[in-house]
Amino acid sequence: MPGWNFADVWEVVADTLPDAPALVQSQPGRPAHGRGGRRQSFAETDRRANGVARALLDLGAGAQDKVAQYLYNCPEYLESVFGTFKAGLVPVNTNYRYGDDELAYLWDNADAVAVVFHGTFAERIECLRPRLPRVKGWLWVDDGSGPCPDWAIAYEDAAKSTSERVAPPWGRSGDDLYLLYTGGTTGMPKGVMWRQDDLFAALNAGAPLKHAEDAGLAGVRATLQGAGPVFLPSCPLMHGTGAFTGFTGLSVGGSVVLLPSRAFDPEELLTTVAAERVNVMSIVGDAFAKPILRVLDESPGRWDISSLGVVLSSGVMWSEPTKQGLLRHHPGMLLVDSFASSEALGMGRSISSTKGRAETARFVLGRNARVIGDDGRDVAAGSGQVGLLAVRGRNPVGYYKDPEKTGRTFRMIDGARYSIPGDHATVDADGTLRVLGRGSVCINTGGEKVFPEEVEEIVKLHPAVRDALVVGVPDERFGEAICAVIEPQPGAAPAPEDVVAHVKGRLASYKAPRHVVVVETIGRAANGKADYERLRSVAAATHGAETPRR
Repeated sequence: MPGWNFADVWEVVADTLPDAPALVQSQPGRPAHGRGGRRQSFAETDRRANGVARALLDLGAGAQDKVAQYLYNCPEYLESVFGTFKAGLVPVNTNYRYGDDELAYLWDNADAVAVVFHGTFAERIECLRPRLPRVKGWLWVDDGSGPCPDWAIAYEDAAKSTSERVAPPWGRSGDDLYLLYTGGTTGMPKGVMWRQDDLFAALNAGAPLKHAEDAGLAGVRATLQGAGPVFLPSCPLMHGTGAFTGFTGLSVGGSVVLLPSRAFDPEELLTTVAAERVNVMSIVGDAFAKPILRVLDESPGRWDISSLGVVLSSGVMWSEPTKQGLLRHHPGMLLVDSFASSEALGMGRSISSTKGRAETARFVLGRNARVIGDDGRDVAAGSGQVGLLAVRGRNPVGYYKDPEKTGRTFRMIDGARYSIPGDHATVDADGTLRVLGRGSVCINTGGEKVFPEEVEEIVKLHPAVRDALVVGVPDERFGEAICAVIEPQPGAAPAPEDVVAHVKGRLASYKAPRHVVVVETIGRAANGKADYERLRSVAAATHGAETPRR
């Protein structure tokens, strides 16, 4: 076998377990097994993905051309990724919160030749199309928001266009890519290039049902003795945590259950867990876990969550008190805090259960991970020295069209290639990893990475603002909240609500400040630099004084 390829694996799953459920989504307030729900077998998913692959190839897509998914969570998301992989093309995740300029940048930077989109985005795309001449086709997914535009292809027509297996004339291999765009710490998003062979192997290593890495597709057939576990990515599939949960579920013959609503609703989630007997659920830290715990505490015994074996959080840490609160409602769960990033999987892991708890932000170092100092040597356990996390083994190829950043992040150490995304940590005397955060001023708010300078430049365009700095302040639910520290123009008194609206008009809403603090002066040095740490302390102490409504 020429390396692992997701399309090859999922086709084997469909051949082996044709009638097993693959993709499940209910309508709001209705479980998927009731009226109005969607429940799609592996055989049906395979057939429909063939149709999508055929439609993409008929557009003239060539080897490893890029196809963007501009979708909320829905079966069509994973189905179109499957079709993209089948056609020997590259899926490109798209943050549906992005504004016009961000979308145009992303699809242009990715060299996208096709975009699969929900109908609700048609009006926005209509304005963007003249800026994206390389996009050959637009596949419209009906969400009841209006008719299919005359410039788009109805996704359903594409999905039903053929019943035959589709493969590209150039073939498939483990070198085929998956392109994961991440906000990172450099302002505009960067595309992390994963070889499918590497990504499959990395996910397989942590899967609840593992395929023998040296047995190829025959080993996959031998492993699949029946329908696999039920997975629920409660976070968006447009992010790595959600997508990787979905990929893992399909690879082990499990069903992937998707929530129907486009905004997180903890009651809907718990209703779905109980109705679908979910076994594995992924979340993004306390932004998800605290609302779940709140409704469980308010209505103990209302939901049967006994099927849940594992709740996995990745992308942002979640607090140990919240984990212990959840365990009161279901002592049999394993609550896993996986420390990873788009550029590096397996940096560290923390597991909490009724048999043991882990301190927040402390992890067991991954088997391929190390913490290195500026000299490239390992940080000594218990020394208190701060170093950078580095992971070797199955890592991305690099950043798409950015060799400079690739060279900085992926480096050779002691003859091995490491990914060093920029996470600072120390190693305690017992060997545990204590994560300190990114060395830059990047803000991680509810799993979304926000580069402060991007927001600052927009805030400073407000006519009443003379200077501004954007920092992250502690937030109980989201980990960090964005706070704009502003120096007003002489005689001006900018209203916090106006500043927030000003930013929302130009950037994705999640990049807008939650808090606005007015100071007499930013106090920049002669070289123009500002003291981020000082202003972050000011913001953290005072941000509640002027908090605009969201």
